Amino acid sequence: MNITISSISNQGTRASNQDQTGEIVGKRSACFVVCDGIAGFPGGDVAARLARDEILRQFDGENHLDAQQIRHYINQANDRIRQQQKTHADYGRMGTTLVGLFIDRDYQLAYWAHAGDSRLYLFRRGYLYHVTTDHSLIQQMKDAGYQTQGINGNLLYFALGMDEERDASYGDVLQLEDGDAFLLCTDGFWHGFSTSELEQSLHMVNSPQEWLTLLQQAIKKSEINDNYSAIAIWIGEPQETTLLHSQAEAERFLPLHD
Repeated sequence: MNITISSISNQGTRASNQDQTGEIVGKRSACFVVCDGIAGFPGGDVAARLARDEILRQFDGENHLDAQQIRHYINQANDRIRQQQKTHADYGRMGTTLVGLFIDRDYQLAYWAHAGDSRLYLFRRGYLYHVTTDHSLIQQMKDAGYQTQGINGNLLYFALGMDEERDASYGDVLQLEDGDAFLLCTDGFWHGFSTSELEQSLHMVNSPQEWLTLLQQAIKKSEINDNYSAIAIWIGEPQETTLLHSQAEAERFLPLHD
């Protein structure tokens, strides 16, 4: 099963970039991770790096996957953060979001896990789906039917390192199809786009690198200042379904004119 990937990370106008990304593509399985350190408390960058490094350290791309293994990876990453919280007083409240995609290449299965508001999207048969549900206050209010105008969209009720009583969220196993495409990204990335815009942008490109480059150009045009990171993963040949619908729909993604 062919896997093509591309990744980006940008500091924006922030003093630092607390995002961490990583991937391992082995013979039998693959792992992709995006983490975003929680702002407001010292050590967000440390928590993001610990989580990413721990998952990649444990992952073995020469073996098949199962759901219990993935839970173990995430729990161990959370434990590493908690150990550092206890050891270093300055990092006592550090935390990180996480979104992870795990692929069994032989059986063509995908698993995912997430904590916080870093997201996973799936593009299939010409349409884009927002797969994860943010662990955020604004998402809780939306789910309960409340108005969210004026609510701080960055307030999280769960991320790794934040809550000992709660576990990360896990998706059901997905049978992969030739032409599937995935996007893992931090909130600094997805805040700039609607689902329909992400979908439309994919209809204009022939590779994951082109996709992320196009989206990055749109972010620059919109003058978004947050740091952001993303990984795009294509399974097989998604370009067979990435066809431009119309010039008008693609206006946002056209190059800037002098």
